[in-house]
Amino acid sequence: MGNITIELYWQHAPRTCRNFAELAKRGYYNNCKFHRIIKDFMIQGGDPTGTGRGGASIYGRTFEDEISPVLKHSGGGILSMANSGPNTNGSQFFITLSPTQWLDGKHAIFGRVYGGMSIVNKMGMVETDGHDRPKDDVKILRAYPIAMS
Repeated sequence: MGNITIELYWQHAPRTCRNFAELAKRGYYNNCKFHRIIKDFMIQGGDPTGTGRGGASIYGRTFEDEISPVLKHSGGGILSMANSGPNTNGSQFFITLSPTQWLDGKHAIFGRVYGGMSIVNKMGMVETDGHDRPKDDVKILRAYPIAMS
């Protein structure tokens, strides 16, 4: 569909950013599906099994939340860790498609879409089944960290 560039918030969530950047550097996210897409809410990926039940961090299976009170799910393009409760971050993440303030304090925000929001919005419009899984695969072909000036 196109390229997406993410800005990481190292100053607010250094361990979470390190996890994401290192997984990208290792090729962990390459060919990884966005396994859950909910129109006007979010797109979720980062699980190499494509099921929504897999993935691990560079620190082990899970690691603790880095929730900053100054960061809010205030609009589309916010990058947050997907989890199954407090301190259960692994490799899965989501990008918001609209404000999702009810997630504040529950999911660690660690970046934002810096470029390619139109692609993210396009991804958010794909046809899904009754379980919010895209009918046609939507994948990260290649993820890699770059230094931004």
